[in-house]
Amino acid sequence: MMALSIFLSASPAMASSSEAAFVKKTISSHKIVIFSKSYCPYCRRAKEVFRELKQTPYVIELDERDDAWSIQDALSQIVGRRTVPQVFINGKHIGGSDDTVEAYQNG
Repeated sequence: MMALSIFLSASPAMASSSEAAFVKKTISSHKIVIFSKSYCPYCRRAKEVFRELKQTPYVIELDERDDAWSIQDALSQIVGRRTVPQVFINGKHIGGSDDTVEAYQNG
């Protein structure tokens, strides 16, 4: 019984590092990455910026994943925000929708 208790208390930390590894690998494997939710108007606005630039981002639609909450927790640990969208270009965190639109408008 004690081993089960230790395992259960350790599981969230292990899952968190697994999702953090997923986030980091995704960011490093693609030129443009957007962590998004398909119904989010701010996410749509960030994706529209890349459509206008004729760029195709790698989009992770969190509302379509069972591990969405854990991925958002990992984003919070990595960039200090768990909200969507979170946009990365060439491994660099750009920010959310307003940050992405501002970067586009500023060239």
